[in-house]
Amino acid sequence: MNDSEGGPEAAEAVEAHVRDFFAGHEITVEDPAPGGSRPAEGPGQGPGPRILAIGPGPRADSWAYVTAGCWASTADGDGQGIEFVLTAPVRDERFAQLLRATAAYHAEHHLDVEHSLPIGEPWLPGSTCDHLLISLPYLHGPELEHCPVPGGHARVLWALPVTAAEMDYRREHGNEALERLFDEHAILPNDPKRPSVV
Repeated sequence: MNDSEGGPEAAEAVEAHVRDFFAGHEITVEDPAPGGSRPAEGPGQGPGPRILAIGPGPRADSWAYVTAGCWASTADGDGQGIEFVLTAPVRDERFAQLLRATAAYHAEHHLDVEHSLPIGEPWLPGSTCDHLLISLPYLHGPELEHCPVPGGHARVLWALPVTAAEMDYRREHGNEALERLFDEHAILPNDPKRPSVV
């Protein structure tokens, strides 16, 4: 499915889903074009998907950034596609930029659960996390993950900042083993100073 086959409507459905899930939180749309306003045209026709910035509130005490527009560029023949959520300790435009880069990477490489990508620098200054691991959205659960859109279904997956050492461990021992280490160490995923679990 391409952008002309429901892209803007799908992005609107994702945005409505996110706003409903995060009711009671302040939600803004991050500008996809630095120095300008959000384009009127649909996702895929501008500089990337909409990025919703969600402030702390009743659902979570951290910030969340969610794409609305990835689905249309990569949905399969059954209308199944992916959006991404990134959680963060503060509000910062760098997180919207990181999700835009993730969306661009996804358009080329079709990310899914247990996939990862290098981000080329720490996700926050001073952090050792310089990769993203695509995971189920454990912090928010299946209620956020599953989003019906016109012509299909979007899954909102978590882009979790991780270290290169953690990615090496996962390649050797598997994703489940890495997730067990995350549980055993009770990681704080939004802590930019969190140590690597390996």
